[in-house]
Amino acid sequence: MTELLPADAERLRQAFQRCRDMDGTLGEQLEVYAAAGREIFPAYSDAVDRLVCRLRENGGGENAPRPGEVMPFFVLPDETGRLVNLNWLLADGPVVVMFYRGHWCPYCRLSINAVVQAHDRIKAMGARVVAIMPETQRYAEQFKSESGAPFPVLSDLDNGYALSLNLAIWLGAEIQQLLSYLDLSGFHGNNGWVLPIPATFVVGRDGIVKARFVDPDFRKRMQIDALIAAVQSASHG
Repeated sequence: MTELLPADAERLRQAFQRCRDMDGTLGEQLEVYAAAGREIFPAYSDAVDRLVCRLRENGGGENAPRPGEVMPFFVLPDETGRLVNLNWLLADGPVVVMFYRGHWCPYCRLSINAVVQAHDRIKAMGARVVAIMPETQRYAEQFKSESGAPFPVLSDLDNGYALSLNLAIWLGAEIQQLLSYLDLSGFHGNNGWVLPIPATFVVGRDGIVKARFVDPDFRKRMQIDALIAAVQSASHG
């Protein structure tokens, strides 16, 4: 099967809800959803496996900022259109910078839900969180609203900032065909089919990256315990 049937889309939606509501870690939620996706829409899972393999062979994400390096500056609009810059975010303490694929991505939605649940602990350590995605303001607002995120969701249109961090990737014709039921061109304001590799950077108040999680496999994300530990270390560093 090379297209997602309506009945299978509903099965995926129900699988997502079960994973979102399950009593488990973010890693466990992601693994359970990935297993469900492989059962319900195997053609897509197989295509993603091939994409991830190609990305790993070509060092996808390896050249993104590493611990000890300066986090490149950005000025990006948030979900209300207000410009937000990195220096402003760093004024009071460390910043967690997180890249997401889009409001439509169930793995991103599981991830941001877990971060929202941990936000009070992150805030208590004097740190801020910011999400970055390649979608227009309308969908950035939707992503923020649906997740209940108490932090800014910034629009990196055309993946300009992600490109500067060596995170932007072209999905390829096979993935594009399998995801043709999604209006990515409408979400992005272009038809490039380019997404960021989901990544998390913990940036110290000095602007230096203290920790990072970059994996070409978007089904994997930085675990919340690891994120909390990195923020704690950055707060006391």
